[in-house]
Amino acid sequence: MKFPLLLCLTLLSGCVAVQRVGMEILYEKASLPAAQITRDIPYVADSPSPKHRLDLFRPASNRWPVMVFVHGGGWDSGDKAQRFGGQDVYGNIGRFYAARGIGVAVISYRLQPEVTWREQVDDVACAVAWVKNHIASYGGDPSRIFIAGHSAGGHLASFVALNPAVAARHALPRFAGVVCVSGAGLDLSDPETVSLDHGNAYYVKRFARNGADADWQREASPATYARAGSPPFLILYAEGETAALKRQAAHFHDILSAKGVSNRLVGVPGESHSRIVLTLSRADKTAGPAILGFLGGGRGKNRAE
Repeated sequence: MKFPLLLCLTLLSGCVAVQRVGMEILYEKASLPAAQITRDIPYVADSPSPKHRLDLFRPASNRWPVMVFVHGGGWDSGDKAQRFGGQDVYGNIGRFYAARGIGVAVISYRLQPEVTWREQVDDVACAVAWVKNHIASYGGDPSRIFIAGHSAGGHLASFVALNPAVAARHALPRFAGVVCVSGAGLDLSDPETVSLDHGNAYYVKRFARNGADADWQREASPATYARAGSPPFLILYAEGETAALKRQAAHFHDILSAKGVSNRLVGVPGESHSRIVLTLSRADKTAGPAILGFLGGGRGKNRAE
């Protein structure tokens, strides 16, 4: 896998043609009354960082489950308000699920190299802690918190959900479930993935600080912390992913299954690493209905599709 090219597709920051084609074909704007949206809520008290903010999308009902959504971007770019092809793709995810009875907190987090990956994990955990402590006042149910993320966001979401030290440090709830979409870096020590990636220099830069952390592959991998009692997972990947990312999805599924963690692996046909994000807010595509079913039941299935 040539990861810089993948990032181009993931972030769409310089790939105008990819943005335009994806938007024209797949983007379908979801509607939600403005009164049900609250933007730029600080989730770290007194923090001056604009990244310590979340946008909350609320259903009209009460006692709804809530999904914390973590954007992708290779750990060094992205934002909850980032627009692709002129459209607010992450906001659309919030509107789509809130219109169907599921609250969504779309978060930002600080980026590398300003902070390390460990601080990014803590940012995501702080956002979850805010949701746990405050969502009831907005009408949500703090006992039904899910976490989801795409690409690098899938790594961060999975890490926060699986690592008991993070949960203890931030007094996190037990998640009702985890949605990992096209996750990257789920098991950084997997030799087959490293081979498919033509080496791991990309990940060394982001997780090992150029080799300063001797045990970085094990420590930074969400798969390291999978254990019996971990929350159920829905693992989604695009059939047009690189071979390395498809390997990570299947390998992560196998690790979770071996540890007794309920999980379901779903391949999304006809999509790529970037385009799959657009299908998360579509009721007529594979990813959207799979997520809706998972959030509705909060139970994964130990099988692949």
